[in-house]
Amino acid sequence: MPPTMSVTSPTGVLFEDDLAATETKESTPINFEFKAKIVWRNVILFAYLHLAALYGLFLMLTSAKLLTVIWAFILFQGGGLGITAGAHRLWSHRSYKAKWPLRLILIVLNTLAFQNSAYEWSRDHRVHHKYSETDADPHNAKRGFFFSHIGWLLCRKHPSVKEKGKGIDLSDLEADPLLMFQKKYYIPLMVIACFVVPTVVPIYCWDESFTCSWFVATLFRYAFTLNATWLVNSAAHFWGNKPYDKGINPAQNQGVAMVALGEGWHNYHHVFPWDYKTAELGNYRANITTAFIDFFAWLGWAYDLKTVPKSMIERRVKRTGDGTHEIWGWNDKDMSEEDRREAEIIAKKE
Repeated sequence: MPPTMSVTSPTGVLFEDDLAATETKESTPINFEFKAKIVWRNVILFAYLHLAALYGLFLMLTSAKLLTVIWAFILFQGGGLGITAGAHRLWSHRSYKAKWPLRLILIVLNTLAFQNSAYEWSRDHRVHHKYSETDADPHNAKRGFFFSHIGWLLCRKHPSVKEKGKGIDLSDLEADPLLMFQKKYYIPLMVIACFVVPTVVPIYCWDESFTCSWFVATLFRYAFTLNATWLVNSAAHFWGNKPYDKGINPAQNQGVAMVALGEGWHNYHHVFPWDYKTAELGNYRANITTAFIDFFAWLGWAYDLKTVPKSMIERRVKRTGDGTHEIWGWNDKDMSEEDRREAEIIAKKE
């Protein structure tokens, strides 16, 4: 159970046990004089990927077999879980523990997703949380929606990202043989998992054409997975309410939560990043990842699932929330109309 101490800036907290040592977020001032250097190779590759994905969408609606569409959906769910349940909740935040069979499943699914190795993904995500919305944040939302969505992958990293990244403790990741194996052999493993298998299976199992297999099951699916993940960095940092901390950019965005398998409850996640649900409630409809982890907890393969005491959430909502919390905000059904109006007036003054 996490300590119930007050933390001045939650975005500097990565894990439950960091609370005891973290009082304020270490920050890096925004450097508007820095000029990003475009990586044209990435621009060309991502341009091709998205044009091919649009063609894949056309084929999916006109000529691809139903089994190919179902296969693409299964791959999207699997790759997504490799990011959300694996790289994010397990390896980046240590919000739960997993026995080796589940870790093996997650490393395979993570390789299918092709968003760099789980080691690199977790490293960048830890930097993102510790230095959120500063130059040291890999996808700093203060540089605009486009940059936080995909632009950060089209240019060289800001020097502060590399500088601050060197100070992040990655010893737990380096001690995991599965992560180190994936990191060492990532390129060939990724090519097989993300491109070869998704294309070959429809061709040989239900006589799909190469064109539909490649553009629907592989490229459209891959592009959709990428953009679902990127929406957490972009849309969930721009739009939504902030019932837990109105002073930070990350917000509650149900649309993103639906697309990104439960990762859109972002205001909560940046305040309480060690919660394995990344949300206050375990709503499976908008949090498939939580259902996935709960299922393996039932099997005994996932354990030590970390959550946040209700009392801690209540104190935080009342202290820093924007008033929209369903129980402790002005959306509370039991709140009188007079009290609701008064709360809204106070919030506007603040």
